[in-house]
Amino acid sequence: MERTAPGMLYQRMVISEQSLKSDPYPYQEKIFIFADPELLSEAICNALVTDTEAAQVSQSPRACMCYVIIHAMQAALGEGCNISGLKRSLQDMPMRDVEHWFQQVVAAVECAGNEASADRSQHAARLEKIYHAVLSSLQAGELPAGHAQWGDAPLAGLQSTPLPNPNISFHLWTEDDQLWKELVLFIRPLSQSCEPDCLSQDLDNFEIQDIISDCECCEQTRFSVLSTDSGIERDLPVAAEEPFAPCNAETEQSRLQRKGGIKKKTSPLESMAFLQAGCNGPGVKPPVKLQRRPGIPLEPVALLQRLHTARIVLLGDDRILGRLAQAYHSLRKRETRRVFLTPRLNLQFYYIPVVMGQPNTLAVVDHAATGQEELCEVAGYLGRADPWYESNINTLCHMIPKLATMPSSPSKHLVTDLFITDVIAYYVRMGIQPVCFQVYAVKIFFNDPAQEPAEDVFLAELRTQVQETISHRDLSMTKKKMTLDGPGIDLSVTYRKVVVSDRVKELAMSLRSTGLVMKAIPADEAEDLVCLNVNITEIVRINNLSGRSFSAVANRLKTRNIKIRSTEQRPFMVCLDKDSRRTYRNVISVEVSPCLEPSYCLQKTRTMKFSLHETEDVGLVKYMPKSLLLPINTFAGIIQ
Repeated sequence: MERTAPGMLYQRMVISEQSLKSDPYPYQEKIFIFADPELLSEAICNALVTDTEAAQVSQSPRACMCYVIIHAMQAALGEGCNISGLKRSLQDMPMRDVEHWFQQVVAAVECAGNEASADRSQHAARLEKIYHAVLSSLQAGELPAGHAQWGDAPLAGLQSTPLPNPNISFHLWTEDDQLWKELVLFIRPLSQSCEPDCLSQDLDNFEIQDIISDCECCEQTRFSVLSTDSGIERDLPVAAEEPFAPCNAETEQSRLQRKGGIKKKTSPLESMAFLQAGCNGPGVKPPVKLQRRPGIPLEPVALLQRLHTARIVLLGDDRILGRLAQAYHSLRKRETRRVFLTPRLNLQFYYIPVVMGQPNTLAVVDHAATGQEELCEVAGYLGRADPWYESNINTLCHMIPKLATMPSSPSKHLVTDLFITDVIAYYVRMGIQPVCFQVYAVKIFFNDPAQEPAEDVFLAELRTQVQETISHRDLSMTKKKMTLDGPGIDLSVTYRKVVVSDRVKELAMSLRSTGLVMKAIPADEAEDLVCLNVNITEIVRINNLSGRSFSAVANRLKTRNIKIRSTEQRPFMVCLDKDSRRTYRNVISVEVSPCLEPSYCLQKTRTMKFSLHETEDVGLVKYMPKSLLLPINTFAGIIQ
């Protein structure tokens, strides 16, 4: 396609990244940079805001249209294209004429690229006509001598046409549903203008303040429609919307006809194909191993064309990825209850690690844990999976904080070096291969029976620790217990052991422990089992001649489903994804399992209504992704 219509890829990239109006290629893209203000310093946030704003100043719709026209002419006509004359002609044109010639060029290039029997000479002839028409606006005597000759365009000439910076917006992540709001605001204007038939009624009642409450994904989901119809004919209003079928008077009086109730028209937005296509998960069942293979996973074909692509770039450490997993799970639950974004939006996630501190001091002390921990485990795993990501993206971990603290240029009118924006644009344009991470669901039960259990998700880590704050009444009993049995609390652990053969093996154990850590990110590149690596610190009592002593022993488990309960009713704390803001106290029991795709849960519930004794997935459920996978794009990728 590029050989037949040279410059087509450049044209499509500029049109989509700048959201230029074009009927032959109506796609739009936007980059959303999300940063947690509590994880990054104010200097870094200000530097990012300044960098993204400066990148937008140097571009305008008019300039981008001129870039497309010049690049297409030069790529097709080669040395016979008078670049200086073409630039002067476009510069003197009114905006209306620039838009007209831009549409002409786009239509010619798209037509040649989409035709199977198109010839490059025919394509060059079309652009030559447009080229002479554009130059005709110049004064007499300024036209270039001779006719344009086409052929292979020289590489040096094509490099003279700049590639504009993509449309980037910077956001401080201060609200939990901020990601969903930004995505709705991104696609709603085009949806209202381009799809009025199937969306007008749905969007009239759609408000961004309409926050759908969280649903019990693994339980029954209820859908109800309020009807004020009594079902009796005489209660109907006089003016009926739909006329009755012609019939005689005796038949009319002898029967009661139900009329006027709410009739819900089936919308294509409610099709389960959209829910399946929006899962971003290439697999149907949770795989045992991560399979390294190139290429983009095939997704089911949606009925509506996705014209929007939102590229979400996360800056921070594992804690912001934990918030992303929360937001992504919430978004999928919203889409299950009310499909809106899925059929129209292609969602891509990118991650750039940023940590405050020196390069050799990545580990920081977390108040919710005893000891030190690595805050960039996900970035380390991505670097091991993709060496290009390691050398180009992971090196920004401490470079961005250094650039933010560098003194600004003494002359403010000088153009600053937009290094961060350039790297983000390169990563977003070239990093198109996903690494899919399993999101894990957590159900937390509290010491107070009146308190409702909490449900949450995590991506990288779950950590528990014995809670020291207890009542004065139990203080003496606790000290006596620690003297006899050692520090920590008695735990009951039930889990399913993960083996290579994927056979289910239920195990149970009781032990005394001071805490445990569940790691969802493999620490070793060769360890590619999709499972939780659970490290439990067990307290073992030793009796000898000198008295009684205690030692700590590390127990290591591999599992996907685990239940942990305090048998002596002493509470403990749970911290998710190393984020102290996501700490649960007074916990008495925890259940962890792979997070299910909400659309799978909904369809499974519907299937179970008709086959109560079925345990296997039947019908449409069999072909739907079961696990909720969070894809993060890299250059090489790992596809599950």
